[in-house]
Amino acid sequence: MGLLQAARAYSLGLPLESACSWGLNRATFIAAAKRGFKAGSGSDGGVGAKGTSIEKDAYLLGDDLAFKTEKDGVMLFTFGGKAQTKEEFDKRIRARFGKKFPQAWKEALAYVKRFDKEVLMSREGFFAEVYRPVRDEWAERWTQETDKS
Repeated sequence: MGLLQAARAYSLGLPLESACSWGLNRATFIAAAKRGFKAGSGSDGGVGAKGTSIEKDAYLLGDDLAFKTEKDGVMLFTFGGKAQTKEEFDKRIRARFGKKFPQAWKEALAYVKRFDKEVLMSREGFFAEVYRPVRDEWAERWTQETDKS
């Protein structure tokens, strides 16, 4: 999820560092949602820090919303009030692909660019038309690929 979400954000015009933050944010959000926002998620479901101003701190990528912050002039997305950096993306997502990450990133970008902007701008459209059809196949294939390296 994180790789395709980052490719989605990048193809829609976010700079690479912000796109990586978006990808990690959406993957973290979906994982927390599946767990029901338990364990330390806080009263806001772990999305934003207490007292977050939605107008000021929200970012919409199409109809998909995440809370944002700025660090050293770079827009980053937050979860539970914590900025999700490219370094964190590298540890939690890029590392899963090992040496194969450049190949996986290139493939993800090419795949995402096949879809209309309207699909990419829709949270549900992205999930249903982009992510879900390749989720299991890609997970299995990339696990096998990284096991070989």
